[in-house]
Amino acid sequence: MFRVTKRLRYQVAVSLDGFIADPNGGYDWIVTDPAVDFGALFKEFDTVVMGRKTYEVTTAEGGTGAMPGLDVVVFSRTLPPRRSRGVRVVGDDPREVVADLKAKSGRDVWLFGGGELFRYLLDAGLVDTVEVAVMPVLLGQGIPLLPAGAQAKLVLSDLKQLPSGIVVLAYSVSGSKAAAPKIRFIKKAKSRQRKSTRAKARKKPR
Repeated sequence: MFRVTKRLRYQVAVSLDGFIADPNGGYDWIVTDPAVDFGALFKEFDTVVMGRKTYEVTTAEGGTGAMPGLDVVVFSRTLPPRRSRGVRVVGDDPREVVADLKAKSGRDVWLFGGGELFRYLLDAGLVDTVEVAVMPVLLGQGIPLLPAGAQAKLVLSDLKQLPSGIVVLAYSVSGSKAAAPKIRFIKKAKSRQRKSTRAKARKKPR
């Protein structure tokens, strides 16, 4: 379903002590959980925005940074502007680009990372929701969810606890006209149980 007013949603995994990546930008500490339906999550967006550092992490293993079905916009003051299939690197002010994206019809905009871009757009009043998947992990050090700056108040919209210990939280940013959505990309327990039962049946000797 398309929205008349698009939201900018900071959707990210975070450690229990508040880091979105280890000191080197790594994310191999993120816990996987079969209850998360990534296909359903991706369908909530039509555009992804990210900073250069996040982009370089996503392309470090040889990928292009493209995401199926999504337009990816990368903000960088050092990379040359370019456009490839599914990915656009721009040197323009993120505030202006994001404001233009939100003014268009379509699905929401995913603020993929990192923390510095989140801080910049939050201070500009452009972030509508903060949606975090809190991992049952303590990193001790790393890249923070949000760099130091002005305070922002949040309003809880929904939460889900997963079997792995992950807790997914959805907040609206106080003052935003767009409320955070309910968390709909978590598979229902009955559906997970049926799949688990079928998988076990396939493993039984015949």
